[in-house]
Formats: sequence, C-alpha cells, structure tokens
Amino acid sequence: MEKGESFPHFALQAENGETIDSDMLKGLRYIVFFYARDNTPGCTKECVDFTELYPKFALRNIPVFGVSGDSVASHQKFSEKYGMKIKLLSDPDHALAKQVGAYGEKKNYGKIVQGTIRSTFLIGKDGKIEEAWMNVKATGHAARVFEGTLSHFKNDPVYGNPDF
Repeated sequence: MEKGESFPHFALQAENGETIDSDMLKGLRYIVFFYARDNTPGCTKECVDFTELYPKFALRNIPVFGVSGDSVASHQKFSEKYGMKIKLLSDPDHALAKQVGAYGEKKNYGKIVQGTIRSTFLIGKDGKIEEAWMNVKATGHAARVFEGTLSHFKNDPVYGNPDF
C-alpha cells in the first residue's frame, strides 16, 4: 500500500485479549508495524525500540501497534518478558499483512520464501496512509518512523520538537 490509500479495516486480538478494532481509532493518527516473529533478534530489537519511543508517540496521542502471526499467548509472554508498552496484535492467518503488502515472497538467506515483509504504516486521522516504510531493516527503524511522524507536526512548536 502507498501514501494516500485507505488502510483496511481490521479487528485483531492484542496480547491482553482485548480486540483492537480500527473503527475505534477513527479520528486518531496511529502506527501499525508488521514483524515476523516474537523473540527473534531483529523483531525483538524493533519492538523494544518502539517501546523505548512509546512515551514520545503517546505525548502526541499516537498509539503504536505491532502485528505478527504469533498467537495472543505468545504476544503476552513476549510483552511481559521485555516490558513492552506497545500493543502487540495477533494476525494468525496473515490476512491483514497480506492486504497491505506486508506478507509475501521475500529473500531469506538467499532463498525465496513466503513470509512477513517488515513494513510500517502511519495512518492518519482520516484512515488514510500518511507514510509507508516497506521492506525495512529493524535497526534504527523505529527512530526513522518517529522522525517521519514528526513531519506531520512541523507547524507545531511543541509536538514537532523531537526532544519533547
């Protein structure tokens, strides 16, 4: 998916059993990032990095959701183990990931396989994609997403300040 397109509706279970329905998010700007698996090095790094930036997103009223095919129980253990502040959503059949182009053919250690393509979307208050980062590396990605998000606050002296 690309900037300007409407992000598809979803209703997925979070690590605490709560169902997150995108209809509840109307009128909010929010982040959805797709990662392959709980407790793998790159995915753990990405989730921990988003958790470290969580206060900065929260001050701007921007919820952050990590999505993978892992079960709710796996997400709960993963979240507790690393003290995650972000919501982890279970997409067991990868339906949402497939809809947004975050699941499909990719190269893994030189072989072509089917799997999650690490991708992140900033969804605007109107439900349209404001930013899309596709097929990214975990290291430094959360910080790049935060910087990209700040561009939508450029005329705001407080929320546009990266130190706030």
